[in-house]
Amino acid sequence: MTPTAAPIADVDDRALAHNYEPLPVNLVHGDGAWVRTEDGTAYLDMLSAYSALNFGHRHPRLVAVAHHQLDTLTLTSRAYSNDQIGPFARALAELCDMERVLPMNTGAEAIETAIKAARRWGYVRKGVPHDRANIVVFDGNFHGRTTTIIGMSSDPEAREGFGPFTPGFVRVPFGDASAVAAAIDDDTVAVLVEPIQGEAGVVVPPDGFLRALRGLCTSTGTLLIADEVQSGLGRTGRTFAFDHEEVRPDVYVLGKALGGGIVPLSAVVADGDVLDLLTPGSHGSTFGGNPLACAVGREVVAMLATGEVQERAARLGTKFLDDLDATVGPHVASLRGRGLWAAFDLPAGAPSGRAFCERLLTRQVLAKDTHGQTVRLAPPLVIDERDLDWGVEQIATVARDWA
Repeated sequence: MTPTAAPIADVDDRALAHNYEPLPVNLVHGDGAWVRTEDGTAYLDMLSAYSALNFGHRHPRLVAVAHHQLDTLTLTSRAYSNDQIGPFARALAELCDMERVLPMNTGAEAIETAIKAARRWGYVRKGVPHDRANIVVFDGNFHGRTTTIIGMSSDPEAREGFGPFTPGFVRVPFGDASAVAAAIDDDTVAVLVEPIQGEAGVVVPPDGFLRALRGLCTSTGTLLIADEVQSGLGRTGRTFAFDHEEVRPDVYVLGKALGGGIVPLSAVVADGDVLDLLTPGSHGSTFGGNPLACAVGREVVAMLATGEVQERAARLGTKFLDDLDATVGPHVASLRGRGLWAAFDLPAGAPSGRAFCERLLTRQVLAKDTHGQTVRLAPPLVIDERDLDWGVEQIATVARDWA
């Protein structure tokens, strides 16, 4: 398509708390990789709701399952069981090659769940003295925005004005296995890591880093917790980003795309040695494992089980990154990515990433900035190749104008 000078929306959000600063566009319809405003202007979605829309907007298989479940049963709470939660758990456990699944709603909830599970595992299995457990985390991490999670963040904006923070975390440089080795002590129960740091700007660690973490955790009797909320479920061209180094963590934390872009759904997946320690009354969620979310999640897992989604993301991702490198790379400070996931840093002194995304908006492409000068890209895994090429062309045009 030929881009037009897309209009800037006048959004009336006076009654809305301003904890976000969205781009000035008001969306009313979505289909695949495209969204539209009320006046019919189309935009190519190159963010996918931070990977929650890996399967695009209103994927027919997922919408059909959701409609069917809406007509039968939507919520029971965990006071009762339902006909969807067990099959969902079995399917996801098989996809992850694990024994147990604990469903929750959001990524942050799942991270909190993994922290609790790791601490209890440390006290019961490893023999860490009561209230002494620590977890190794990384500079640049983003695991959510609860008070516990922001306490381990290195982002001043996330932390300012929200203390005091929960103790029990040791932060080290991302990608530095020797720093992890030095940080692990007798009270360490887990290493919590994003295999690729999303919010930090799609930061890919050095080759071998994840294998080194696996070795360190195995040799010290420490759990390796993989936060695959953004990086998992096909985004990088493999089911999980850990798969690129053939590493199996002890715990997966999943979310975003697990709900198919329709409902919030997250999960902690591990073997019984870890999750069987969370007994009735020790952890829970009213909406966690609700039949509507589990029905959609079952279909997501079924779509991933064949491997076709991952293979397509790998193939398109190689072309995507090569094209970005050729057309955008010469005009930016740095560019990186894996699969259908990329980010680039604008040169020092250039206008902000926010301004870049606003310029993209006028060319009918949606992307999102982070940390001032970085622009992130995460198109839906179902995007048409011609649309992907067109999107890269628009990004390259703006990058050339920026240079």
